[in-house]
Amino acid sequence: MAALALLVLNAPIVRAQKPADMPLGFEEYDPVSTLKVPEHKLTRAKFPFIDVHNHQFQMDKADLRPLVAQMDSLNMQVMVNLSGRGWGNVAENTRFFTAAATNIQKTNPKRLILFSNINFDDIGKAGWTDEAVKTLEADVKAGAKGLKIYKSLGFSVKDEKGQRIRVDDPRLDPIWAKCGQLGIPVLIHTADPKSFWDPMDRYNERWLELKLHAGRKRSPNDPVPWEKLIAEQHNVFRKHPKTTFINAHMGWYPNDLAKLDSLMQVFPNMNVEIGAVIAELGRQPRASRQFFEKYQDRILFGKDSWVPSEYATYFRVLETNDEYFPYHKKYHAFWRMYGMGLPDEILKKIYYKNALRIIPGLDKSQFPQ
Repeated sequence: MAALALLVLNAPIVRAQKPADMPLGFEEYDPVSTLKVPEHKLTRAKFPFIDVHNHQFQMDKADLRPLVAQMDSLNMQVMVNLSGRGWGNVAENTRFFTAAATNIQKTNPKRLILFSNINFDDIGKAGWTDEAVKTLEADVKAGAKGLKIYKSLGFSVKDEKGQRIRVDDPRLDPIWAKCGQLGIPVLIHTADPKSFWDPMDRYNERWLELKLHAGRKRSPNDPVPWEKLIAEQHNVFRKHPKTTFINAHMGWYPNDLAKLDSLMQVFPNMNVEIGAVIAELGRQPRASRQFFEKYQDRILFGKDSWVPSEYATYFRVLETNDEYFPYHKKYHAFWRMYGMGLPDEILKKIYYKNALRIIPGLDKSQFPQ
C-alpha cells in the first residue's frame, strides 16, 4: 500500500516531466547563455558613417524628415538609396527618380544620395543599349552618384527570345564602360549564398532560412550553377579594369576569406561591402580582422535591409572585443558573434573614408579627418 501511495503521489510529476523528454525542434531551441563576459551593446556608431547599401522605395513621396531623424540616432551621416529608379517600366522609373531627387533636394541633399538602375525590359531590341547609356548619363547629370545592379541580372532578366541574359553579356559592356568614363562606381549584386544551391538537408547551414523562405531555395541549375553566375560577374570586372565596382555582400565569399583575398588581388578595381554578411565576419573575428587590416582601403559599410535596430550588431562586431553575443536573426545565423575590435583609423575608412573616395560628389565636411 505504501508503494502504491508513493506511485500515485509521484504520477503528476512524471506527467509534467514527460514533454521535456520529447525531441526539441531546432526552431524552438533558443538557449540563454550563462557565460559572464564584458558586454558593450552599441546603438550608435563610434564615427559618422555612410551606408552604401540601402533601399527606400517611398523616397519619391514620403516625408523624409523622420528618416533623417532615424539616421541621426544611429550616427548615419549619409544614406545611399540604391533603388533610385524604384520599380516599374522606364516611364515609372523616371518619374520615381525625378520625384525622389526633388524630395531629397527639399529635405537634405547632403545626407541622402541616389544611385541609378538599369531597366532591362526591352533588352535585345534594336537601340536598347544606346538608350540605357543615355538614361544613365541623364541620371548622373541630375544627381545620381553611382549605378546599382540587382541580382535579377543573371537570374530572371531575359531578352526578346526568352534567353537568360548573362551578367557578362556583351550588350552591357557600353554601360560598364560609361560608368568608368563618368567616374561613378557600380554596386553589383550577383547570385545569393552558395548554400541556397546546396541540398536542403541537415548539413546545410541555411536550412532554417530555406524552410522559412522556400522561394530562396534553388536547384543546382536554377537558373545555372552558382559558380557560373559568380564567374560571369568576375568576367565583367576583368573586362572593365577602368571601372570601379563595389561587390555587394562581399561577393558571397565572406565565409571564405582566403578565396576573397585572392580575388581582391586579381581584380584591383573590385571593392566589397558588408551588407547582410556581418554574421560571417562575426564568427571568425581573428581572420576577419586580418582581412580588414589588409584591405582596409577597399571595404565599405553597407547594411541592405532598412531595420534600424539591426545596425547594433554591425557596430558591435566592428568596434568591440565582445565575445559570444547573439546575431539579430536566428535564420541567418544560429551561431554567436565575436567582435573584431578594429582600430579607429580602420573604422574611419570602413565607415566613411573609402566611400568618400569612391563615390563622387559627397560632402566631406560632414566627417572628421
